[in-house]
Amino acid sequence: MAPAESNGAPATTVSVRFEGEIAHVRLERAAKRNAIDTATVVALERAFAELPQSVRVAVLSGAGAHFCAGLDLTALTESAAADAMFHSRLWHRAFEHIQFGRVPVVAVLHGAVVGGGLELAASTHIRVAEQSAFYALPEGQRGIFLGGGGTARLARIIGVPSITDMMLTGRTLSAEEGHTLGVSQYLVEEGAGMQKALELALKIAGNTPLTNFAVTHALPRIADMAQDHGLLMEAMMSAIVQDAPEAKARLQAFLDKRASKVEQPVRKPGTAD
Repeated sequence: MAPAESNGAPATTVSVRFEGEIAHVRLERAAKRNAIDTATVVALERAFAELPQSVRVAVLSGAGAHFCAGLDLTALTESAAADAMFHSRLWHRAFEHIQFGRVPVVAVLHGAVVGGGLELAASTHIRVAEQSAFYALPEGQRGIFLGGGGTARLARIIGVPSITDMMLTGRTLSAEEGHTLGVSQYLVEEGAGMQKALELALKIAGNTPLTNFAVTHALPRIADMAQDHGLLMEAMMSAIVQDAPEAKARLQAFLDKRASKVEQPVRKPGTAD
């Protein structure tokens, strides 16, 4: 259900609706190209922190022509360095609930995916980009620096050299260029992003919760570990996941189906039942 409106303006900067096991989380500041202010950061944190137990996957999108144009610069005021750091940590905390929340998150990217919007996208697990998507980190030209987790998350996706180029020169990447660098895992025609995201979400929702948890929580941490530490965590996580009753039931169902195929007699052509 769309958010209630008053005087033509959305009642909230972020809307949440549910469709079975899928949560639809949408930025609702279309008139501002979904630029992120403090209220939006807080709303995002709450949306992902308070997902019902029945939800197995979330789809994140932006209303209007753009996913997110980044930080709402009109909200910037002169402040002490400590206040700016606390503001940055607010973003970190909110996006942590996306990257390391209870469910995998699929993002639909279109139009501007800029600055803080690109940092937000980087905190999701699967990113579906439409042809209109474009990416930029204009902070370097505006006298500011990344503060929404981009130095950590984006560096793991597109690499430090690409971030350096975008911030120092103001370079904008097209949907195709971003896809080549790994910003998106899927690149689709304009208007097809949500359909593809929902298709993927249904597949993800069909996994066991522990498997999804292992992929979204353990896998990125293992990648950052020394190999011997990572392999130990992998062994422990593998044992925990496969010990779950749902996993055992699925494995047994698979084995039963395979056994039934093996045991089925082979009939010669023309042989009647």
